[in-house]
Amino acid sequence: MYRGKEIQKGEAERLMRRTDREVTDKKEIMDILWRCSTLRIGVKGEPYPYVVPVSFGLDTAGDKPVIYFHCAREGQKLDMLQADPHVCVEGDIFIKTELIKHGITARYESVIGFGVCELVDSPEEIRKGLLLLNEHYGYGDFQLDKCGSLDKLAVGKITLESVTGKRNLPR
Repeated sequence: MYRGKEIQKGEAERLMRRTDREVTDKKEIMDILWRCSTLRIGVKGEPYPYVVPVSFGLDTAGDKPVIYFHCAREGQKLDMLQADPHVCVEGDIFIKTELIKHGITARYESVIGFGVCELVDSPEEIRKGLLLLNEHYGYGDFQLDKCGSLDKLAVGKITLESVTGKRNLPR
């Protein structure tokens, strides 16, 4: 439900209240994601939702953003993702707060997306995800072989089925 209205699958991206701040261009949304340093993944937990920050790598499949992240092979995040792989992701870039005529506002850029997380099991795709993660943080030339055994890591892949961007930039 959103403001008394039932939300249908795929409708979430059309529910932004401040459409004057909405970012709809897919290239701009990808640019915001590239500049985010952390992504937060929201998963269904009991009795509460669970949100966890992750380091991530970024790719595309067609026009859909694809997020790769790594974690330990066991733990609460993986337990919840295996129980229900549907996720919400959020990334943001906080610029500053600013006094304006009628109060204080935050200047920012953000992205929210919805998708399904799958755990990657092929060695090639695990390497791809880790290389994309390294590239995102400026270590694209880092040799993964220096890490020793990668079998202690799990790599998740989230293909975003819907994604929205929002910004309130300084004037």
